[in-house]
Amino acid sequence: MLDRLTGTLQFQGEALALRAQRQQVLASNIANADTPNYQARDFDFGQALAQAAARIDGVPAGSVTLTSSGGSPLRVALAQPDAAGAAGKAFLPVSGASASSQPAMLWRTPQQPTLDRNTVDLDRERADFADNSLRYEATLRFINGNVRNVLSAIRGE
Repeated sequence: MLDRLTGTLQFQGEALALRAQRQQVLASNIANADTPNYQARDFDFGQALAQAAARIDGVPAGSVTLTSSGGSPLRVALAQPDAAGAAGKAFLPVSGASASSQPAMLWRTPQQPTLDRNTVDLDRERADFADNSLRYEATLRFINGNVRNVLSAIRGE
């Protein structure tokens, strides 16, 4: 039972750390909106969270473990998006930017070319920044709620 509780908190902690890292990347994009030749960056949060969950659970990213009615585990590999799917997200991979614990940084492809070759779209960056802030706060509230519940259970309230 304790493993289930700590696993949930560890997963939410990883999500919180990734949200904080994404907030820094988005803030950097906004700060460099007027810098000539600056290439806006971001990372696929869903993929980064799946990799973090795989590190926590020891299950390879892109697979799911199901349990059959007989109780034996079945591992199912999930389909990976193809290059067209990645292009639909308006990201291009940054060469050599991936580390084992860091999400793979991606360049944003510009929706509209500019004369100074800057790819920052302030409207998009601000919207992503606000969305990420809201999700960061929701994750933080979830963690605080879980900790409060555990403390009240320990106290017998």
